[in-house]
Amino acid sequence: MRYLLLIYSNEEEDANMTAAEREADTAAYYAYTSEVQEKGLMLGGEALHPTNTATTVRVREGNTLTTDGPFAETKEQLGGYYVLECENLDQAIEYAAKIPGATHGSIEIRPVWIFE
Repeated sequence: MRYLLLIYSNEEEDANMTAAEREADTAAYYAYTSEVQEKGLMLGGEALHPTNTATTVRVREGNTLTTDGPFAETKEQLGGYYVLECENLDQAIEYAAKIPGATHGSIEIRPVWIFE
């Protein structure tokens, strides 16, 4: 089954990392990405720019409305994602727990609905 693993963290805390912390974090993400690629689980994944670069779109009564920034105020922001092909939810949980951001943020797992 295909799972989307959404990586949430606090952008303000991330921005205040030291150079050494950022380097270690980046290395941990490269190691994780290599692992899921080597195991043939990774179908996709990307890091996202910060929420201050986001634009939210809503259509109300036929009018397109845009808002700068994210759609909701939260303590943690979506920073990236992986799409993995896992045998079951237990395997998805196993690999979500290995994502470096799980140690200081949270990982949301969502099954992907495949339309045939």
